[in-house]
Amino acid sequence: MKRIISTIILAGLTALSYGQGTPGDFTGRGMSLIPDYTFKASALNGFHTLGSGSWQAANGLVTVKANGVGYLVSDKSFQDIQLHTLFKADANTEVGFLFRMEKTSDGYKGFLVSVKGAETGSYKVTLDAQGKEKSREKLRNVGGIIRQAPPLDPNAPARPSGGAPRPSGPGGAAPAVTLPITRPVTTVVPGQWNQFEGIIDLNMLRAYFNDGGESGVAAEETDGNFGAFALMVNGNGQVQFNELSYQDVGIKTLLKEQSSARFKVQQIQDMYYSWAAGAGDFNRDGVMDVVAGPMIYYGPEFTRSREIEFASSVSPSKNFTAYNCQYTYDFNGDGWPDILTGPSTSYLFINPKGESRRWEKYTVVTGVQSEITLFRDVDGDGKPELVFGGGGQMKYAKPDPSDPTKPWIQRAISERGLANAHGIGVGDINGDGLMDITNVNGWWEHPKNDDGVMLWEYHPVAFGRYGHRGSNVGGATMGIYDVNGDKLPDVVTSLNAHGFGLAWFEQKCDAAGKISFVRHMIMDDYSAKNAGGVTFSEAHGAAFADIDGDGIPDFITGKRYFSHLDTFLDPDPYGPPVTYVYKTVRDPKAPGGARFVPELVHNRSGVGSDVLATDLNKDGAVDIVTATNRGVFIYWNTTKAGAARASSKK
Repeated sequence: MKRIISTIILAGLTALSYGQGTPGDFTGRGMSLIPDYTFKASALNGFHTLGSGSWQAANGLVTVKANGVGYLVSDKSFQDIQLHTLFKADANTEVGFLFRMEKTSDGYKGFLVSVKGAETGSYKVTLDAQGKEKSREKLRNVGGIIRQAPPLDPNAPARPSGGAPRPSGPGGAAPAVTLPITRPVTTVVPGQWNQFEGIIDLNMLRAYFNDGGESGVAAEETDGNFGAFALMVNGNGQVQFNELSYQDVGIKTLLKEQSSARFKVQQIQDMYYSWAAGAGDFNRDGVMDVVAGPMIYYGPEFTRSREIEFASSVSPSKNFTAYNCQYTYDFNGDGWPDILTGPSTSYLFINPKGESRRWEKYTVVTGVQSEITLFRDVDGDGKPELVFGGGGQMKYAKPDPSDPTKPWIQRAISERGLANAHGIGVGDINGDGLMDITNVNGWWEHPKNDDGVMLWEYHPVAFGRYGHRGSNVGGATMGIYDVNGDKLPDVVTSLNAHGFGLAWFEQKCDAAGKISFVRHMIMDDYSAKNAGGVTFSEAHGAAFADIDGDGIPDFITGKRYFSHLDTFLDPDPYGPPVTYVYKTVRDPKAPGGARFVPELVHNRSGVGSDVLATDLNKDGAVDIVTATNRGVFIYWNTTKAGAARASSKK
């Protein structure tokens, strides 16, 4: 409840700077934390000044007329902290954010993120007792998927220093067509409001401007271990700060365990092996089993397990699992379900037909660049294919009909440059009875005269967005179904698997048959008013199925807990690892004719790269299975068959 109330408060606090043409658009702003403190006063209580300059406050807006170098210093000290603020300054006045301003025998030392004009940099600095700068040295770049900066290697190739930001454009060869989503320019603009977020943790300092990419540097604790944070100005212009807030990131919160009354939670593995799970009757005893990574868990108790290959648990802090997606199907037609895993390489495990041994493993699909794959019947032959992105193209692969253990036959359906790491869907978008394919960049229309070689017609649609420090766009499994009951398939998807955002895209079809989509936000960041007051980042794994039995699919997703390892690379990485069902409710009074109502499944597990939704115990209700860095969980759906339909008729 505290997080829900805080979200509502933050929505009001950020109204000044979050004006948007369309809700959910990238604006260069983003509230990625629930702060411990937000400055809203008209007096500088909790702060003191150092150096020159006249500092004033009015309703949270801090204004300083610079006259040389001056600091507004917090009275409280921190070791690890996240700082968020807006700032506005002219091109000739330097603005700085000082971390771990530690007292020394003759002054102070600490770490400074500096902005002057559009130029930014990160430094270790020393000051005298009056705040005059004695030394400034650029810090070495070390950002990325690490929490602790490694020691300096004198033999390593020279790298730029001072916190050079990530490239502002996409890497690799330019696509043959114009993408509907382009990486935004997040350069600081003098004379305008700009956003700064900075996080210092252990010996890493990460800086983000205007909701853009990371500038990460090493901040050795010998150069500043514990101290105040400060706002710095240097020059003769006027500088303003607003929305000044912080969070002590040294504090982690584990919420009291909660789950929905609809679901009974069963944890069948407490170690981290996999980001995905599948289901099948692997021993043909008439009862469904679960596979998650290298282990099969035998139903109905799910207390017995067996390896299909050498099983080694993974450290959530330091390593990624090799299992992002997992599917079951009888590939060789012997009546025993086999297992397909991946990406980035897809392996086929052939069922040993009840023999007490590990399974034979075959490499069948290589070159998979997408983190997400789908296993659906795309070509209408009654057999599922593996849908993925590879070599910059959207593709699907199917087994060699002579031998499914041989490399599979890959078929590209898109131009190069359109595949992405996150977000794939399969469904009949245009209602012609053929399966189309979607990703974050739009959808590809399955041709009626498909010759098995031709590329499919591409329809650009922005089914994702940048922002909130995310280096990429798109979600996971994209739900394709009729959300609002108008007989047109819509799209439901996470907008950024390593940021914030969940939306549904209402299909519109004009008299000429031209299809377009209107975005309706379900969940944004902590500054927004979100469905049910629910906010979480990194909505990665997803699925869609009728959970409440009303005949309408619902959308299942949750948080992939510190999904880029145990680091602060992603926004709010240590927020509660929640799993939610977003119930689809058709409502003519709601925008687009529908709304999504979140129902908490569990708040101690989250999701992986994929979510399994299937009726495990054959009671007529769809159950949910997740495999995460918290273990493997079954959520038994206790909805009685027909109960939701009956209640909806009252």
